[in-house]
Amino acid sequence: MSQSIRLATVADAANIARLINAAFQIAEDFFIEGDRITLAEVVNSFEKGEFLVVDEDGQLTACVYLEPQQERTYLGLLSVDPRLQRAGLGTVLLEAAEKHCAKRASQSIYMKVVNLRTELPVYYRKRGYVEQGTSPFPSHIRTKVPCWFIEMSKSLTNKS
Repeated sequence: MSQSIRLATVADAANIARLINAAFQIAEDFFIEGDRITLAEVVNSFEKGEFLVVDEDGQLTACVYLEPQQERTYLGLLSVDPRLQRAGLGTVLLEAAEKHCAKRASQSIYMKVVNLRTELPVYYRKRGYVEQGTSPFPSHIRTKVPCWFIEMSKSLTNKS
């Protein structure tokens, strides 16, 4: 198997949307109904940021969205093909994203995780992320139970 990590292009948008929706459907079905993202939202994301993807023999198996915001970068939509989850691919992609952002002179990386996904803060803490506070969940997304975001960040100043 040949595996590479690369920057996605808009031509990858449909595969990225499929991958994100498959991964998030398993993880978020208990509190959100429907798809996590539309094709149009993925395409629009390329206007502000970029996706790093893992490509295995021509198939996208993981992706993450990165959006530069002055001296820091927002990281979101970290997704791994459900058939390959829990095999370390997410960690490999997360480390690649951190190095990529550090090379682009980003001083830190931050993310928002849903409080209902109790495994996520633990996962990210083990990788050096620190909780910074909370913020509201988008009101336009209907949820089955109330929820909010936990904001986490990590310094990248020693990653280049």
